[in-house]
Amino acid sequence: MPATIALIAHDQKQDEMINFVKQYQALFTRYQLIATNTTGERVKSQTNLPVELKLSGPMGGDAQIAALVAEDKITAVIFLIDPLQAQPHEPNIQLLQRICAVHNVPLATNLATAEVIAEALRRTRIAHLIFNPISGQGNAEEELSLIKQLLEPAMKLVVHFTTPEINPDELAKEAISAQADFIIASGGDGTVSAVAGALIGTNIPLGIIPRGTANAFAVAVGIPARLTPIRSSCAAILAGQTRVVDIARCNGLPMILLAGIGYEAEMVERADREAKNRWGALAYIMAGIQQFNEQELFETKIEIEGVVKTFQAGAVTVANAAPSTSVMAQGPGKVIANDGMLDVTIAAPKTDLEAVTGMVNLLGAALLQTPTNREDIVSLQTKQIKVTTNPPQKVVLDGELIGTTPIEVECIPRGLTIFAPPAAQDEDS
Repeated sequence: MPATIALIAHDQKQDEMINFVKQYQALFTRYQLIATNTTGERVKSQTNLPVELKLSGPMGGDAQIAALVAEDKITAVIFLIDPLQAQPHEPNIQLLQRICAVHNVPLATNLATAEVIAEALRRTRIAHLIFNPISGQGNAEEELSLIKQLLEPAMKLVVHFTTPEINPDELAKEAISAQADFIIASGGDGTVSAVAGALIGTNIPLGIIPRGTANAFAVAVGIPARLTPIRSSCAAILAGQTRVVDIARCNGLPMILLAGIGYEAEMVERADREAKNRWGALAYIMAGIQQFNEQELFETKIEIEGVVKTFQAGAVTVANAAPSTSVMAQGPGKVIANDGMLDVTIAAPKTDLEAVTGMVNLLGAALLQTPTNREDIVSLQTKQIKVTTNPPQKVVLDGELIGTTPIEVECIPRGLTIFAPPAAQDEDS
């Protein structure tokens, strides 16, 4: 159900409506307002709240609002009627009474009932869901319906759809302006990353409903997935438990997971949308095998606190958080999501055999949570890093290609609040 309140008042009740809106102005700033023309104009002029104007009551504005109620687009209707001196031209309450009754929408007809509704709405949480309809391989319409079914009994859910023209970051900023209690991102890691970037430092909790191909961030921070990721991630949101984790910026863009240079970036480019739609997560494995036979070493300069070191590398990974399946990030053995540090892994195999054994060693390091001990794999921690390569190499950021090197990455310690159960491996705050 959308977070929208409709306002209507008979002529003799306009002053009461204005006083009522002023009394609950903090509440009304969190909802979209629509009103019949005369009522809306007075509310706008005397409170500065934005109001979508419909026709005046005599011209059918009440019927327009009734239609929106029937379309499930209204949270509540405040219709202050004058039972003693209503004029013949003023809208009749009967139409809205019937439509609100049929669609189970609260309707107030005097100040007492209006205040009851306002107090109930004041205690109701408003969540903005940013939904990427092209993520994953499931049926987006059915998945959205399930999300609504699971979450709407506990909150008002405002749904925003991403499009090729509308970035999740823009939608998240709209939700922040609307004073959302929390924001939910539903899509792949790219969608989650863009929404998370808008939330840096706001303390607004982020709910994550993973529907992408890899869903690496959800795995990395311990959001339950099991066999029913939508149901289990919605359950995590409803449980209300939050954690504070690190986030980073890479060339000014948000980074929740990692930046991959060389091998990983080439692998992601090979696993295009068509391949992911057809093969799912297997597309990454197939692309990785293909890239493995073609990857060449490149000169890499790592700059940390003014000190520059040069390597011949086949892959460089700078990680904020990473599940064990992100093999190229596993030099330190475990990547902790709230330690205030970036984990850097530099792989520099000289032969195909070294590359194979190196990847096996990295996987073992992740499974055992112990650092790798190979000479051709360098791992280090830092809060800030600059990576330059010759020739320039492609860069993948949180699963999306963003261009080529150089990159500069900076950790933002404890910059993001998420709905997730506590994790034993997190560092104490």
